[in-house]
Amino acid sequence: MKKFYLTTPIYYVNDEPHIGHTYTTVIADILARYFKSLKYNTFFLTGTDEHGAKVEEVAKKNNFEPKHYCDFISQKFKQAWELLDINYSRFIRTTDPHHEQTVKIALKKLYEKGLIYKSYYEGLYCIHCEKFVSKEELANGKCPDHNLEPILHKEENYFFRLSEYKDIIYKKIESDEILILPLERKNEVLGKLSLGLEDISISRKAVRWAIKIPFDEEQTVYVWVDALINYLSGIDYFKLENSNLCEFWPADLHIIGKDILWFHAVIWPALLLALEVPLPKRILSHGFFTVDGKKMSKTLGNVIKPKQLLELFGVDATRMLLISNFPLGIDGDFSINELKERYNKELADNLGNLVFRTFGMLEKYFKNNFSPKKPSYETKQKLISCIRDYKISFENFNLHKIPHIVLSLTSYANWYIQFKSPWVLFKENKIEELLQVISDILYCIKTSAVLFYPIMPNISKKILKLFKTDNIEENFSFLLENFEIDIEEVKIEKQEILFKKLI
Repeated sequence: MKKFYLTTPIYYVNDEPHIGHTYTTVIADILARYFKSLKYNTFFLTGTDEHGAKVEEVAKKNNFEPKHYCDFISQKFKQAWELLDINYSRFIRTTDPHHEQTVKIALKKLYEKGLIYKSYYEGLYCIHCEKFVSKEELANGKCPDHNLEPILHKEENYFFRLSEYKDIIYKKIESDEILILPLERKNEVLGKLSLGLEDISISRKAVRWAIKIPFDEEQTVYVWVDALINYLSGIDYFKLENSNLCEFWPADLHIIGKDILWFHAVIWPALLLALEVPLPKRILSHGFFTVDGKKMSKTLGNVIKPKQLLELFGVDATRMLLISNFPLGIDGDFSINELKERYNKELADNLGNLVFRTFGMLEKYFKNNFSPKKPSYETKQKLISCIRDYKISFENFNLHKIPHIVLSLTSYANWYIQFKSPWVLFKENKIEELLQVISDILYCIKTSAVLFYPIMPNISKKILKLFKTDNIEENFSFLLENFEIDIEEVKIEKQEILFKKLI
């Protein structure tokens, strides 16, 4: 069986989940459902990053012990993903004993190979990023992400010989052996790599809330090294628990935000090369986004949390609206008012209204006597075109296009109803022609429901029950392989409204 292993970043527990975490995780869940429905043995890893000075500081500020604080916030992420119908395979925490053991095994291997050494480092350090920063990375002397001045920090640490891997990493990225998407992100990494690569500090002396270095317990593991190794510990790569999981490596796709691309595209492959572990195949780096044109900020009070979206739009609509708002690779903007407009136009007026009016006509015109015809030539060509575009978009990870492709099919069906005027055909007793029109519309509805499954699984199931279809994944794989679908039975009854219009 073909396999597909994909990951989100593990999310830092300095705060509760917000729309940024939600966006990344929904992308991953949609892709996981897609590949699983195509009968890939799919493993989807997500989780929380729980070590570091920042976590200890926030825990103290909230009168928690660090571990208790991590337990609390980690649970918030789990609850949010459950509400969003995120079907992950494993939720990993960097405080899990098996993860800590994996980190120690990896560092010990590197140390024994002479790829880790001790030295002094002095530089500007952003405590909130938990990394040293160069003057060139600052904006007016401040960290651009946190708007705070870094501190001058010097300490004796252990260093990883990152510089030795510059040329080989450059070649692997340039040749797309490590495929970085979109192209502009690949070019950014290559441009920065061409300027040179220095060894990096992989330990801290003053940070207590962290994993201890296995060969020197006075030092602790740098939070980013700790975090990156989760992609191995999440599948028990070093066979700590269930050895069959390590068969998922290498990772087929790391999904990340562009702010952590360097860690994933350069530092992570270098660590893997040093450990003699195969490299991940792809890194999908999505952009940043603003809310109503402004950066999300607690001060501005514009941080959007998953619960707000769910209360307004429901689970499936939230998932669809999030991923279709703008292309994955670019920066974009979220506006609640614009999302409401799209919800009403694309889901309530388009898809929801189509299902409601079609099954209303089915009940009115045919009652208990309906035997569907095969789709007409024109409708069949529309279905084939839609499925082809859908597959291409998924293969290229252009997820933002998927809802618009499927909705083009429901828009066609709505147009088809107006064009063919089935109420006129019924009045004129043109039953055979009416039967063909309703059949065509039903093929559009069923195909749309199947194609929407990775994005809106609950709505998809609800619509497909009208066709007495239970095995959605079988229908999905058959549809994408054969570019057609069958309609054997239909429930002839008036339907509830799938999406209630928002005011």
